[in-house]
Amino acid sequence: MTKKPLILVTNDDGINAPGIRALIAVMNTLGDVVVVAPDSPQSGMGHAITLDSMLYAEHVFIDNGPQTEYSCSGTPADCVKLAIREKLDRRPDICVSGINHGSNSSINVIYSGTMSAAIEAGIEGIPSIGFSLLDYTWNANFEPCKPFVKTITENVLKHGLPNGVVLNVNIPNISKEAIKGIKICRQAKANWVEEFDKRKNPQGRDYYWLTGKFVNLDGGEDTDEWALENGYISVVPVQFDLTAHHAIQNLNTWNLND
Repeated sequence: MTKKPLILVTNDDGINAPGIRALIAVMNTLGDVVVVAPDSPQSGMGHAITLDSMLYAEHVFIDNGPQTEYSCSGTPADCVKLAIREKLDRRPDICVSGINHGSNSSINVIYSGTMSAAIEAGIEGIPSIGFSLLDYTWNANFEPCKPFVKTITENVLKHGLPNGVVLNVNIPNISKEAIKGIKICRQAKANWVEEFDKRKNPQGRDYYWLTGKFVNLDGGEDTDEWALENGYISVVPVQFDLTAHHAIQNLNTWNLND
C-alpha cells in the first residue's frame, strides 16, 4: 500500500487564523497533515528565528480534522525548524504555508513570514509553497481559493521543484468564476514608499507608526502585479540563493588586493 504524502502546514497569521484552517482542509484531501504554526500572529517577521528565549510547542486540538497540530511560541521559520527536527516522524513530502491574509507579491516577499516559512523548508530541500489571498480582513472568504490551492499543490507533489526554488502564490480577491487562470510570473519591480506618523505619548516621549503606499514601477505584463490586477493567480518561483551572479564579473575588476 502506497503511503500518503506527508504534508507540513504552517503560516504567519497564527494557528487559529481562518486562512490556515482553509489550507488544512485542502491538504487533508491530499495526504497526512501535520501542522506546526505560531500561537499568535507573526506577520512581517521575515526570516527571524528565536535565539535568546525558550521555544514551546503544544499539542492542540482546534477542529475535528484528522490532522496533528502543534501551536508553537516561535516565528514561522522556527515552526518549520522545530517540525523537521522534533515533531515529524519522517521527512515531509511538501511544506505549504498560508493561506496568508493579504498580499505577498513583489517586494512583500522579503518581509513575509508566510514566505520565510516556505523558504526555510526549501533550504532543507523540501518542495514548498507559500499561498496568499489579497484580502487582509480576518473574515476573508477562502472558499474560492481552495480548488486552485489543491491544483498547484498536486502539481508540486507530482513534479517536484528545481533545487533551491520555492513557489510564491498570490490569489486575487475575486470570485472563483472571475479568476481567469494561473500565470507563472516574475516578481514585479515595486516597493513601499514609507512614512512615519510621529506622535507623543502622555509622558512626552516620541513614538512612531509606520505608514506608506505601495508603488508599482513595473509596466511589464509578465509580472505578479499585472497578473493579480488582471484576474489571474500569480505563481512566482523564488530562489533563496541571494548571490547577484551577474555582478561577480564586474566586481572582479576592482583592485581589492593591492
